Amino acid sequence: MKKFLFLFILTFFTSACSVYHVTSDDTTGDVYPQKHSPQEILYLETVDRPFEIIGYVHVTTERRQQMSDVIERMKYEAAIIGGDAIVDITSDATGTWKKLPAQNFIKNGYVRANFSATVIIFK
Repeated sequence: MKKFLFLFILTFFTSACSVYHVTSDDTTGDVYPQKHSPQEILYLETVDRPFEIIGYVHVTTERRQQMSDVIERMKYEAAIIGGDAIVDITSDATGTWKKLPAQNFIKNGYVRANFSATVIIFK
């Protein structure tokens, strides 16, 4: 009985744990072939050739996560909707990682940050 209780408690506490929440919005009626790997997706700060916006990707995570990890999550989601690149990353982060006051249950909750990027394909 103790093993069952332990497994139940362990499952309960780990089932809702997620560092990242990744979603996307497809803004076009066209269907683009899915990429095989996120490494096929570029992250560009400026675009110097014709492109079309096909959607947006959104990542919600704890603010203490590295930006490179957030970009990789965005690339993975952009690959799913068939993008060639992600551009215009925006965030609601303030630049400081604020720790919430100690909570009764979790004791060290961190402030969440929302990141968004535009998914494009090249013409």
